[in-house]
Amino acid sequence: MLKSFKFAIAAALFAVSSTSFAANDADAVDVVNPFARAVPPVAENSAAFMKLTNTTDSARQVVSAESDVAKNIELHTHLMDNGVMRMREIPFIQVDANSTTELKPGSFHVMLLGLNRPLSIDTEFELTLNFKDGSSETITVPVQKVKKMKKMSHGKCGGGKCGQGKCGAMK
Repeated sequence: MLKSFKFAIAAALFAVSSTSFAANDADAVDVVNPFARAVPPVAENSAAFMKLTNTTDSARQVVSAESDVAKNIELHTHLMDNGVMRMREIPFIQVDANSTTELKPGSFHVMLLGLNRPLSIDTEFELTLNFKDGSSETITVPVQKVKKMKKMSHGKCGGGKCGQGKCGAMK
């Protein structure tokens, strides 16, 4: 009887411990199809893109990223500013509950500033995504050729003349 009592207590403690702690942010967000933009050897900057899928009932936030591929790494998006689309650093990228946030050209992305080595096609590098709760996930990012942006008809965006009326329209 004492053995069955000890077993019951151990089973109850295991059940409580396995259900009372929510998964950390890194475990809750799946990273799908990461890639970085291939750039010429003289280029100083590039960007990484991916899909982030949150499989939980609460929002998660990527607050920073790290890699030895660049001197500085920032989270960015594009915002309309006086009729011109401009790239801006942001404090986090939110992944809403049970949804996917896509990091893509002309939208959210991980900016790689001051490249330490060329990013050529068919190479790869490690990138660590840091989440608000302090957890992190390291992913392997392949380098790929990204389609060229359409040229602006008037040299600036915002006039409804570039691609589909916004910067980042792809050919």
